[in-house]
Amino acid sequence: MLKNESVPVLPPEGFVRLPIIIGILGISKTSWWRGVRDGRFPQSVKLAPRTTAWRVEDIRALIASFEPSAPPAARGK
Repeated sequence: MLKNESVPVLPPEGFVRLPIIIGILGISKTSWWRGVRDGRFPQSVKLAPRTTAWRVEDIRALIASFEPSAPPAARGK
């Protein structure tokens, strides 16, 4: 029997917190923070002393950078 798990969705604009990001990307918190530290992932924004988030547009750009620019057939052999 399959579980009815909800898939995280990015809001149209604003900020997203870490659980949404790692749910979409399918990586661990440790991998995410390592990527932020190394400059592979966007820097966070402090919304309050104990609240860290990321701009939705930065996360959308990150996701777009993972996608190939053209389908394999169009790239040639």
